[in-house]
Amino acid sequence: MMALICAVLGGAIGGLVSRSGGDDAHVKSVTIGATAAPTARSDRGTDSVAAAASRILPSVVSVQVRQGANGDTGSGIVISHSGYILTNNHVVAGALRGGELSVTLPDKSKVHATVVGEPDTVDDIAVIKVAGVAGLRPAAIGDSADLAVGDLVVAVGSPLGLAGTVTSGIVSALNRPVEAGGVQGVADDVIDAIQTDAAINPGNSGGPLVDGQGRVVGVNSAIASLSAASFTTQQSGSIGLGFAIPINEAKRIAEEIITRGYSSHAVIGVRLDATYQGQGAKVSTSNTGGDNVTSGGPADKAGIRPGDIIVAVNGERITTADELIVAIRRQVPGARIDLTYLRSGHRTTVSLVLGSQRSS
Repeated sequence: MMALICAVLGGAIGGLVSRSGGDDAHVKSVTIGATAAPTARSDRGTDSVAAAASRILPSVVSVQVRQGANGDTGSGIVISHSGYILTNNHVVAGALRGGELSVTLPDKSKVHATVVGEPDTVDDIAVIKVAGVAGLRPAAIGDSADLAVGDLVVAVGSPLGLAGTVTSGIVSALNRPVEAGGVQGVADDVIDAIQTDAAINPGNSGGPLVDGQGRVVGVNSAIASLSAASFTTQQSGSIGLGFAIPINEAKRIAEEIITRGYSSHAVIGVRLDATYQGQGAKVSTSNTGGDNVTSGGPADKAGIRPGDIIVAVNGERITTADELIVAIRRQVPGARIDLTYLRSGHRTTVSLVLGSQRSS
């Protein structure tokens, strides 16, 4: 049985790091990523794995969280000359409980780092910052919306603490709903993932998935593993099923964290039935805790009611609750979408404006 999904960290630790405050309080805007990838080595083809690796390696760091003799290792992507680094929330989560957060740069120097604002626990994104470091090289940022199944991709990170490790493969699938934690069925942290067969192992978390030109198209976040139990916390190696957060979503979240200290996500304002086994996503009819349809929310205004079964978003078929979650999260708060639902066998399509919910 395949256990989905193991967060790809190395080691285990609890820890806390102070969140950066005053120095970033004035930030109103930030430029994320380089305008273009560095030129590839002249003795390699411009679309080779070696060329892609040479472009991205100077922008990849190792991230460590340590308390005493115990520690976690993940990866990160330099996204600005001023010291901002993109990584996963689960990479720094232990640091937020006490301990020391540090970054090992491509030149092997080790520096202290701080967590910026509030990490996004929904999409598993965090931003950290190093100060007083000259010569940082931001990664070139690609467009994850341009990816196609079969495209060449290269993963870079620190699997098992081995910094600067490069693996390659293809895009195996797009828009893959992946539960990176929580309760199976309906979770708060469902990633709208890029699936790849590039080898991703514990320690790759937070590192880049890049295209053939060395531009970041995803943030490596999770792997599937073979196990008798779902959502195992045991670490295991790659079986050719790795998952990355699309960079278009990760970039938006990072910009929000840097400029206002937290991120937000699009919502329709419904509670979904995790036990529903039919096709589509059923709005819960449970009487236990909270509104099944948020009063005054987007779904309520559009006439959605408990028991309705949502079967399409903007004409895209929805077969599970997870598919609905990621279809909504691909949108930005304030966007207008068409939602199709079934009620007593009758099919209705309504238009609604997505609301916004702060990630916590």
